[in-house]
Amino acid sequence: MRHLFLAVALLLAGVAVAGAAAAENVHVNPQNSFISSAVKTPAGSEMLFVSGITPDAVAGAPADRPFGDTRAQTASVLGKIGAILAGQGYGWEDVVMMRVLLVGDPGKGGGMDFAGMMESYNAVYGALKNRPARITSQVVGLVRPGMMVEIEVQAARKP
Repeated sequence: MRHLFLAVALLLAGVAVAGAAAAENVHVNPQNSFISSAVKTPAGSEMLFVSGITPDAVAGAPADRPFGDTRAQTASVLGKIGAILAGQGYGWEDVVMMRVLLVGDPGKGGGMDFAGMMESYNAVYGALKNRPARITSQVVGLVRPGMMVEIEVQAARKP
């Protein structure tokens, strides 16, 4: 009898875990903004943490802008992140948190080119319903001169 009780308890626990794992991420975005105010991931979600990704150099770019402008760098970084996500079986709608670091653009008086970043961001997320929670910050510098964009993301999905 004790074994039967244990077997039933384990079966019910497995059903509960399976039900939780089948739940979807909840993106809190009541105004359909370009970012979510919050994203709730259900218990049992499989998580992917992508390190800060920086852009590739642009062939033929001038020496003072070897990686291009903020828009081009953001497109490069998002392309690399998209490949990482796809390689792990994730998509853009699985991204629950994004951190964007921008270096000030000398051509913009040293301020970050938020509009340039958003142009490339919207090329990825403009048509998607689920957008990540996000922070965008200006930093003094990144790992190589001329780099103006670094982005890291966390993604979650059903196992």
